[in-house]
Amino acid sequence: MTEPRVPILMYHAVAADPNDATRALSVAPEAFAEQMALVGDLGLTPVTTAGLAARWRAGRPLPARPVLITFDDGYEGVHRHALPVLAKHGFAATLFVSTGWIRGAYDTGGGLDTMLDWNQVRDLAGADVEIGGHSHSHPQLDQLDDDSLRGEVTRCRDIVADELGALPVSFAYPYGYSSRRVRDAVRSHGFAQALAVGNGLARRRQGPYALQRVTVRRSTGIEEFERLVEGRTIARTFARDRALTKGYAMVRRASQIRRKASRSRV
Repeated sequence: MTEPRVPILMYHAVAADPNDATRALSVAPEAFAEQMALVGDLGLTPVTTAGLAARWRAGRPLPARPVLITFDDGYEGVHRHALPVLAKHGFAATLFVSTGWIRGAYDTGGGLDTMLDWNQVRDLAGADVEIGGHSHSHPQLDQLDDDSLRGEVTRCRDIVADELGALPVSFAYPYGYSSRRVRDAVRSHGFAQALAVGNGLARRRQGPYALQRVTVRRSTGIEEFERLVEGRTIARTFARDRALTKGYAMVRRASQIRRKASRSRV
């Protein structure tokens, strides 16, 4: 029997007039509405990250044609533009918040555009949107020392729990970067599953802490979107992204080696 492959859609901002920092990874409200209408027309079943992982963990069958709709960072347009569309269709989704970017008591000022506030996050949580963690200040987690890594994960977890009254169980790595050390930290601090990027379909054999997603951009037309949710030509669609990612990974590894060597000489 062929292993099920599940498209996990990665959104960021949903905005009519995004700023330069978020434009490429934003989606126009009209485009998001059209994409969600297509999800419904195709007979796909949106589930939360926790829901998918729990079924895989227990060996239970997946719903018919599952798809995950996920949002990273916590942009205000997720509440303003995406929530009414999700509610109209009765779709579940997952929002991964960088707690230091959410407007309120913990705001570090690092948010790239207008961000959600905690009342809006609570509205989303009450509307079948799972709230997951996305670190506190959105760093490259695999570049942090152990204490900083632990602080990013636990502070995010604890703030979400304090604001929503329940511990988050799903996590998404900022920029998609992780390592065995990062995955171990996320697992050991209470998260049951985590999402990377990878621009491929999610499979159970990837393990609960390295599930892949596909990126939805402002440039993603409806025909390309249909191919993504149907799992067609994904490798070709993201070939350039993969080449760039491999090159950048080599640069990052070299930088990490230099930092370790520098610390060992101190």
